[in-house]
Amino acid sequence: MLKKYGLLINGKWAERRSSFKVWNPSNNKEIAVISNIDDTQILEAINSSEKAFKYWSELNVKKRSNILKEFFHLVIKNREKLAKIITLESGKPLSESLVEVDYGASFIEWSAEQALRLKGELFESPEKEKKMFTMKQPIGVVAAITPWNFPLAMVTRKVSAAVAAGCSVILKPSELTPITALELGILSVKAGFPPGVFNIINGDPERIGKVLSTHKSVKKITFTGSTKVGKLLMKNSSSTIKKVSLELGGNAPFIVFPDADIKKAIDGFMMAKFRNAGQTCISANRLFVHDHVYDSFIQSLKKRIKSLKIGDGLKGNDIGPLISKEALEKIKIHVKDAKKKGAKIVCGGKEYSNGSLFFEPTIFTNVNKKMKIFINENFGPLIPVVKFKKDEEVLSLSNDTNYGLAAYFYTKKSSRIWNMLSKLDYGMFGINSGKISTYLNSFGGLKESGIGREGSLQCLEPFLETKFVSWDYED
Repeated sequence: MLKKYGLLINGKWAERRSSFKVWNPSNNKEIAVISNIDDTQILEAINSSEKAFKYWSELNVKKRSNILKEFFHLVIKNREKLAKIITLESGKPLSESLVEVDYGASFIEWSAEQALRLKGELFESPEKEKKMFTMKQPIGVVAAITPWNFPLAMVTRKVSAAVAAGCSVILKPSELTPITALELGILSVKAGFPPGVFNIINGDPERIGKVLSTHKSVKKITFTGSTKVGKLLMKNSSSTIKKVSLELGGNAPFIVFPDADIKKAIDGFMMAKFRNAGQTCISANRLFVHDHVYDSFIQSLKKRIKSLKIGDGLKGNDIGPLISKEALEKIKIHVKDAKKKGAKIVCGGKEYSNGSLFFEPTIFTNVNKKMKIFINENFGPLIPVVKFKKDEEVLSLSNDTNYGLAAYFYTKKSSRIWNMLSKLDYGMFGINSGKISTYLNSFGGLKESGIGREGSLQCLEPFLETKFVSWDYED
């Protein structure tokens, strides 16, 4: 019998007749039934969050921190269980899911610590007998909308920081991977979250998103997902001048210069590209390789790719499935378009098995700027390779996109590093490294990749208001 999950509203679980099913993308089997929220319950969630905020925001910060620390310990205690759930509903290899649990837990621990460091600033006043300072206060009710590809880490990165700052949160996880978030909700209740501080709702994303982004009691929207949806949420939020944090799409360049350590560059590329079968916003989406090392690099890369094992994430494989039929169709359209416009396939290029959501890692050469695989975020195991000769040439190619989330490049030359950092229009960089994500990372991008940052020393700032005080204290 399938496990049923309700809605977490005001500390209680409520089941609805209306529901939807969650499917394992590796084998198309049903794994859970999730309650759909109705309009009345959305408002109930908002009201309970508003009431909880009044209590939670005034609670001793040490107590808030301790509750978060207990939440952290419970997540770590349930590491294997949570990782298995992540793999079941997202398809990613279990090894990656275990890393995600650790990564996600690190945000909880970090936010609990940062809660104890909340502070304003005291200024030296130019006027005698006057003090000037700032105060920090939680913003209010926060609506967090999270994506399917990191169903645990994207929740904890947002929720733990908001809660640590003194806010209450309404979470809307992806309808493709809601189980992980609901299991986190169970742990949050055990950890001692007061009713209403952390609500979890599921259902029609368009309907829920519109209510949350237009309701006056919701003071902040934090969203990770597509640029298209982010723009819509931003537009809707303008009706109440709501603050927004948006982490959107990416089209990351991965640049290999002639002086790069080729083995290290291939290792970094494999890490940056194939995490979650290429379905990440910071995935290495376009590979630029210098003419001097092009042939040897492609041959070595081809060899590495052919060693990857494709299949069910619970069975020790390296590459899992695409998340849905729609995702698979998008990949197939990109492949067809590339071939039509002159791209050559070095390896891969087709579905791994008929009727499944697996697609072979695919290398394309002879790629041009008119191809969909160059213009768009692929969100899959496709590798468009472009040869270049001059630094300025690859700079221009790399910046030729509306996105500006992450960029990677491999070189030993210090002057080139500084030149790239100053001229590449991206918010995050991996220099001689394919890994950039950590709780210390100021995560976010430029251009249409979003607004604001998450994580880092400033992780609580997006959820705080600043008040300035000029105080004439003369009696």
